[in-house]
Amino acid sequence: MINICPYIEASFQILGRKWNGQIIHFLSLCKDNTSHFSEIKRDFSSITSRALSLKLSELMEYGLIDKMVVGVSPVVISYKLTEKGQELANALQPIQEWAQHYITIENTGEEKLK
Repeated sequence: MINICPYIEASFQILGRKWNGQIIHFLSLCKDNTSHFSEIKRDFSSITSRALSLKLSELMEYGLIDKMVVGVSPVVISYKLTEKGQELANALQPIQEWAQHYITIENTGEEKLK
């Protein structure tokens, strides 16, 4: 019997949750790995504000992003990848390259293996 690596299992507990990997990837593409809530929401149009807020809180609990609050009125809230989050984003790069090589995205948004 082969045992599944507990580290792989724990990693997919984080990345397997809807939006987590995409948010980490998105922040990795932003200047200084930082973005405002409204910018994230704009680019993830199919996520509700509440769901995005919950996902960002979850990623903060994992230590993958930090929340920065600047100002009093108006308050500006930004989210930034931590060092740990940036390392995870770097680890996702080979997966992205694999997907670009082996997955075709149809105009309908449907994925197919090549």
